[in-house]
Amino acid sequence: MPYIYIMTNHNNKVLYTGVTGNLEARVSAHKNKLVEGFIKKYNVTKLVYFEEFESIFEAIEREKQIKAGSRMKKIELIESINEDWEDLASQV
Repeated sequence: MPYIYIMTNHNNKVLYTGVTGNLEARVSAHKNKLVEGFIKKYNVTKLVYFEEFESIFEAIEREKQIKAGSRMKKIELIESINEDWEDLASQV
């Protein structure tokens, strides 16, 4: 199933929004620092938000919508389901 997700680093300073067809594998890649660039540089390893979709097209549209929003909108979205910013990796 396609997903959008938001990940952060250990002190919740960096937010990364992505889309994937396999959330479990993608989160594992982040945690094991297999993703080059921004993810590796800023140690983005904590899953704090995700949504599941019927199609990859819906997921991509939602990703674009989230990315276009402000940091505050992303924080509000995260805290709407994850007030304490816990790592949700065990839920995927």
